[in-house]
Amino acid sequence: MQFKDLKIIEPILKALKEVNYTEPTSIQEKAIPLILKRNDVLGSAQTGTGKTAAFAIPILQHLFHDRQQNDNPRKIKSLIITPTRELAIQIGISFAVYGKFTGIKNTVVFGGVKQGAQTDARRKGVDVLVATPGRLLDLIDQGFISLNAIEYFVLDETDRMLDMGFINDIRKIIAKLPAKRQSLFFSATMPESIVKLSRKILINPTKVDVSPISSTAETIRQYLYYTNRINKKDLLLHILKDQNIDQVLLFSRTKHGADKIARNLKKHKIKSAAIHGDKAQNNRQKVLAQFKAGETRVLVATDIAARVIDIDKLKYVINYDIPNVAETYVHRIGRSGRAGEEGNAISLCEPEENAYIRDIEKLINLKIKRVKENPFPQTDKPMTEKEKKEWEKEKQRRKQEFFAAKNSKQNRTNLSKFSKKNK
Repeated sequence: MQFKDLKIIEPILKALKEVNYTEPTSIQEKAIPLILKRNDVLGSAQTGTGKTAAFAIPILQHLFHDRQQNDNPRKIKSLIITPTRELAIQIGISFAVYGKFTGIKNTVVFGGVKQGAQTDARRKGVDVLVATPGRLLDLIDQGFISLNAIEYFVLDETDRMLDMGFINDIRKIIAKLPAKRQSLFFSATMPESIVKLSRKILINPTKVDVSPISSTAETIRQYLYYTNRINKKDLLLHILKDQNIDQVLLFSRTKHGADKIARNLKKHKIKSAAIHGDKAQNNRQKVLAQFKAGETRVLVATDIAARVIDIDKLKYVINYDIPNVAETYVHRIGRSGRAGEEGNAISLCEPEENAYIRDIEKLINLKIKRVKENPFPQTDKPMTEKEKKEWEKEKQRRKQEFFAAKNSKQNRTNLSKFSKKNK
């Protein structure tokens, strides 16, 4: 099947041809006809399967027809909500590319930057607004944006939106939308929380489910090192001695862990950088650009930040921390081996993560290849439940001691400043 078989209008087909898009992906083939028929859709597809085009193309087509029939001043007719600034920017670019010959205008609003340029673009008139929840509500409260004319509403990356704690913001936004509208939910995973939310918002939705989460691309070779927690950093350095591993996306469970890993790699003269939600917007864009350009060898990322990373022909993904949700493993390693290219996924497993590996292998129905030539083999045993509880108490005690010492130091500093000021 080709895009022209989906009854897409010529201006959009012309734009797709310019970027060499001829055949739709599975999610596009299934979702586009439904959206063109104005059905509400609950779509489940992994990141990288083309779901942005699956909703952008039919929405552009609807808006193009609307503009042909009504030449009134532009109002925001379509709203796309997404969790991160990077994703919002990417979606905005996609609308601009696919809608190049339609005359449909879009703008993107997100936090972390001054709002002047965003509000100026809004004043000039736009048909499509792509936004992160916080900045959108802020601009609504200031009177810059009204959602009264919305006819097409998309909630993208819904699972991450809920993971990031945006549920209350989402409810506030939905409460401001017209009751009569077409609503689309797209998510990489479909937990019960999303299904429940969709029941309250979507009207008789058609569920589109492609690329089952249990599948991993056959082009990705998967390797597993069993090691101890204390040896992970040394094992990573050992692996990176192979200069053929020239561009690596490495996953850390936490933001703090990502920074720590990047610092250690730099210490050993390996060009690396961390990307996560605590980094400033301009820093994240700079780091991502350097990685894409090959200036950075290892990009250390958290799962949420990695959703926006799409690197052509990326060959290596390393799981420094094994995810405790098996589906997340599939998403991670899917960053390599795209479009039929070969990929390699390397996982470093400490004793406490052994159970996660069992869950992953059960999900993907595959035994991951164990690497026997391992200079740092796993010798420690997983902690018992009693030991885990004791360790959690110990970590909490250390945390309290750290903050107590930090506050005491700060108090001494403040007292010193106060004394100098009042001499």
